[in-house]
Amino acid sequence: MKKVLVLGGGLVGSVVARDLATGGEFDITVADVHPGTSLQALASDQDHITIVEADCSSPERIQDLASGRDLVVGALPGRFGYQALRAVIESGCGYCDISFMPEDAWELDDLAKERGVTCVVDMGVAPGMSNLLAGTAAHRLDPCRAIDIYVGGIPAAPLEPFKYKAAFSPADVIEEYTRPTRLVEDGKIVTRPALSEPELIGFPGVGTLEAFNTDGLRSLVERLDVPFMREKTMRYPGHRDMMLQMREAGFFDEEPIEVNGVEIRPRDLAASLLFPHWTYEEGEADLTVMRVTGTGMLEGKPTRLTWDLHDRADPVSGCSSMSRTTAFPCTIMARMIIEGAVDEPGVHVPEDFASREDVLDSLLRGLEERGITYTERVEAVGPSE
Repeated sequence: MKKVLVLGGGLVGSVVARDLATGGEFDITVADVHPGTSLQALASDQDHITIVEADCSSPERIQDLASGRDLVVGALPGRFGYQALRAVIESGCGYCDISFMPEDAWELDDLAKERGVTCVVDMGVAPGMSNLLAGTAAHRLDPCRAIDIYVGGIPAAPLEPFKYKAAFSPADVIEEYTRPTRLVEDGKIVTRPALSEPELIGFPGVGTLEAFNTDGLRSLVERLDVPFMREKTMRYPGHRDMMLQMREAGFFDEEPIEVNGVEIRPRDLAASLLFPHWTYEEGEADLTVMRVTGTGMLEGKPTRLTWDLHDRADPVSGCSSMSRTTAFPCTIMARMIIEGAVDEPGVHVPEDFASREDVLDSLLRGLEERGITYTERVEAVGPSE
């Protein structure tokens, strides 16, 4: 039986473990610094899952845990992603990761090749499926002129005042609202502030959402030769204005300030105060909506390729939509690595597989089997679109 280590047993990591345990072909160990009752219950309900208390911020501890494993899956907060990736590579183990690490994982490509291990990073929903679909559009269109990605994880029933709940760490959400945004315009990388250039977009089954710039293109700005590319985050109208006001007032600053003789980082305080308001209550449903479009020439005709995702929390399993749509691409890719379908040593991002229809087909088929459907459209467009 193949042995798989899952780093992090939170909202996404627990779903990763549950899915990999399905079928009984893997022996799963979940490592988490605070393994709570929900993880213990998961191990009790599922055969072949073991829970280990471990500080996954320690590269040495990760190497110890990875020793003898057939694969490691990373579901840690982004700030631990890069050092975890390095530790796993140095252990000689393959890796499939969904952490939103701010560093450039490609810097470890040579090390992974030296160790002969296959690593796929950013293998969630966005980044993840968004990258693969963008790469697929760039591969199919000749040439591809523009890539547009719209994505949002939002509550099914928005409540005032924030009209938002976070399916992952509020600290990571704040980072999304503050990190400068990279776009590609006329073939050049340009930078815009996060939350900038808002626009309203109608999404079937959801209604009107507001989209704004966030730094989600990541590796796409380097890997794809497409002259116009952008990614925007979607929220219910009104949320963006509130976050912009908080940011401009300094609530998201990282430089410590003194308050009554005590030094505190405004961002830490903001995250602590926002967390109770942004936490989903038991039974509260979330939505994941995404649209990836590529515009260019297909067989000599101006064409737009579009993939839409509209997913809702699973009431049977209790899994949130964001955890499902993020975890399942990772587990499907993890299986492909273990089975040898994806086996080239190095550090890879999803768009690296854009020319491989078998990889895309396996992911889309596997997601549909798990109740997640991407709808594809091919449309003729005017020459100026």
